[in-house]
Amino acid sequence: MTHIEDFKDKLSPMAYKVCVEHGTEPPNSGKYCEPGHEGVFLCVGCGTALFYAQDQYDAKSGWPSFLRPFEPDVVEYYEDNRLQAPRTEVRCATCQSHLGHVFDDGPEPDRLRYCINSVALELEDE
Repeated sequence: MTHIEDFKDKLSPMAYKVCVEHGTEPPNSGKYCEPGHEGVFLCVGCGTALFYAQDQYDAKSGWPSFLRPFEPDVVEYYEDNRLQAPRTEVRCATCQSHLGHVFDDGPEPDRLRYCINSVALELEDE
């Protein structure tokens, strides 16, 4: 199994802070914040397909927002109690890279909003 820490030399300092140290990039700073891309978003560390670009929408949150993962088993969920309100962390199932969080305030029918850091993503064939 690939682990994100193996990619320290591959990742930018901000990507390392987010993916390995479970940080967050500043809002509206990422190149994928706005929808309108085509293709598939991959994990920046290991290249696993994570989200279809067509499933991205503008949640006006400051980070890329997606309706669902590429496939249900490409991400894993962890309880995150680092802030006052508990959240659900989303990680790449292949390398355990921290991607962001999933919230239940998205659009119908599932009401999910996968709020993902741009630096954790790479657009396929970009």
